[in-house]
Amino acid sequence: MDLKAKKVFLMDMDGTFYLGNRIIPGSLDFIDRLEKNGKSFYFLTNNSSRDANFYASKLSKMGLKTIHKSQIITSGEICAWYLQKIKPNGKVYLLGTKELERDLLKVGLISVNNDPDFIVLGFDKTLTYHKLEKACYFIRQGIPFFATHPDINCPTEDGPIPDTGSMIKMLEESTGISPKIFGKPYPEVIEYVAYRTKTTQNEIVMIGDRLYTDIAMGKKSGITTILVLTGETQKDDVKESPWQPDYVFSSLNDIDFN
Repeated sequence: MDLKAKKVFLMDMDGTFYLGNRIIPGSLDFIDRLEKNGKSFYFLTNNSSRDANFYASKLSKMGLKTIHKSQIITSGEICAWYLQKIKPNGKVYLLGTKELERDLLKVGLISVNNDPDFIVLGFDKTLTYHKLEKACYFIRQGIPFFATHPDINCPTEDGPIPDTGSMIKMLEESTGISPKIFGKPYPEVIEYVAYRTKTTQNEIVMIGDRLYTDIAMGKKSGITTILVLTGETQKDDVKESPWQPDYVFSSLNDIDFN
């Protein structure tokens, strides 16, 4: 398997490119090597509560001055793209942030309080009982139910807090109906990337620090996968995982194209 032939490199962020608010040594050097070798690169995040502008700004402050918001892909964008394909200008009852609402509106979807075509659940710290009650009513009426990503918890400096996956469980318990979920590890991510970059799956590489999201998504989608050991996964964890990466490197700094 030859990395030289690959055109698009996808990267997880936290645990792969940076840790919290600290860039991982060698990350900027890796970007330089990508650019010198004529490779495109994009950053992926499951967090639908923020938009591409937020992450582009964060990466720029860490020293990646050439980053553009078009190089950030969020689970919210992927969800919006998928729904717009099903029903252009479809009406969405949203449990999510203003940033997620903007991602939906950008592709022509319409945010409504009544008579929706879709229910969309994202990470929403403004979630109210009224919103939950109304969403459950619509779901029971047979309105299709979608969620931007499956993460149970969102890491913070004060410890984990409930994320979209936890909210999915609450709505599932009440209605008995499960949503279609986007984000890592689901293959719609790679379908969207191939569409956005006008490439094929055999030209795409996924780099991340988690076996059950980053690597699992890559293997399910048939793309090349690289595990870095700068985040959650330790080397011994790889042997026990059903998701085996194509390459394992200590960090981004150790990846080369020779």
